[in-house]
Amino acid sequence: MCFGFMGIQFGFALQNANVSRVFQTLGADYNNMALLWVAAPITGLIVQPIIGYLSDNTWSRMGRRRPFFLYGAIAASLALFVMPNSPTLWVAAGMLWIMDASINVSMEPFRAFVGDMLPRKQRALGYAMQSFFIGVGAVVASALPWMMTNWMGVSNVAESGKIPDSVKFAFYAGGAVFFLAVLWTVLRTKEYSPDELASFDDAEPEQGGQQYVERGAQQYFRSGSIWLIVGLVLAWLIDANIEKLDKNLYLLAGGLACFGIAQLIAGALASKGKQQNGFSQVMGDLFNMPEAMKKLAVVQFFSWFPLFAMWIYTTAAVTSHHYGSTDTTSVLYNQGADWVGVLFAVYNGVSIIAAILIPVMVKFTNLRLTHLFNLALGGVGFISFLFIQDPVWLILPMVGVGFAWASILSVPYAILSNALPVAKMGLFMGIFNFFIVIPQILAASILGFVVTKIFDGAPVFALVVGGVSMLIAGLMTLRVKIQEE
Repeated sequence: MCFGFMGIQFGFALQNANVSRVFQTLGADYNNMALLWVAAPITGLIVQPIIGYLSDNTWSRMGRRRPFFLYGAIAASLALFVMPNSPTLWVAAGMLWIMDASINVSMEPFRAFVGDMLPRKQRALGYAMQSFFIGVGAVVASALPWMMTNWMGVSNVAESGKIPDSVKFAFYAGGAVFFLAVLWTVLRTKEYSPDELASFDDAEPEQGGQQYVERGAQQYFRSGSIWLIVGLVLAWLIDANIEKLDKNLYLLAGGLACFGIAQLIAGALASKGKQQNGFSQVMGDLFNMPEAMKKLAVVQFFSWFPLFAMWIYTTAAVTSHHYGSTDTTSVLYNQGADWVGVLFAVYNGVSIIAAILIPVMVKFTNLRLTHLFNLALGGVGFISFLFIQDPVWLILPMVGVGFAWASILSVPYAILSNALPVAKMGLFMGIFNFFIVIPQILAASILGFVVTKIFDGAPVFALVVGGVSMLIAGLMTLRVKIQEE
């Protein structure tokens, strides 16, 4: 059931460890890197709730989740083959968009799949097992360019504007592994039908008596107008001070305005009594999240902000701060970029061990304290990048990041799945993804400005800011009430 996630994470790990390198090789400045990376979270924001809603309401000979696994895997594998052959920066940015959309089509139903297939008491272990396979896939994928260079003699240096062969061949391998791993899960699992799920004693877990409150048209219009006006005013302020501010801040203004527009559309549909559609259900359920989900959303927000900072800025931080080079054609830069792949492999490798240990930690403490401890390890790890000089010792903080990563991928979902109705498991998991995506968009909006204007262009401080954010996430975990406690 979880094996396919190994392939999905193989694709994600290649993307996370190498796309900044591809962008810089094709001429991107690290100050604009966040703007290029924002395609990924925006794609997830749009795709995941749609796929969640469709998979909740789809039943075919293949089931309801597995068709999305398969079709997403086909598209993502093709994108992985094309990505390293991008001739220009904007082609690469477009391929990132396509690749991330395809990966999200496969990934989102996997979260609901575990909730569908396991009784409540086994879900924590199920999500930990999912984290285990995520780690297995990611540890190999992250280090693949380094392994090809050091073990197979494949060149990791190319002429200006060209992607090294080590990166190309890694993406080709990733495309094959992604498809085959997902295909294994598609062929080797059987889904319960909606009728079978409804017949299970625990098919509809209690939500603490929380009632669904229908949001009226006037509420949508009032709230939507405020969000839209705030977004437009912020955009005007940015435009009026563009010489002092970062253009990436337009992303923040645009996000606020778009959320306002979405509420205005929902209000228009509500005023006409046309609420029996996917868009209205997503908007309605967004404002009717279970209490545990609301508090977990805050934890997710502060947890994923530092992860996006890591994926965007680690290559620039390590190559400049620890290797002293920003020249993408130099040996030092490419050694540093390869070492980042190894560091990413370390945190993913540690997450395999952490995934085994987390159920044990939960048994002796509880889900909240386990998550707090693991996030604290990750936060301290990020901050220590500033103080460690020898790049070899960067392995140590990545151990902490590995524990945090395994915990982020399992503990919130174990808590959440027990607070959701099975009939809407996919939709609510898609909405929960908003609080993974929103901090990534915020990071893309403000990190370039923060690094350039406040930290004098030193990208290592993006990791420090991320570390503080992760420590806050750990403390916010204590606010979440868990039914079993």
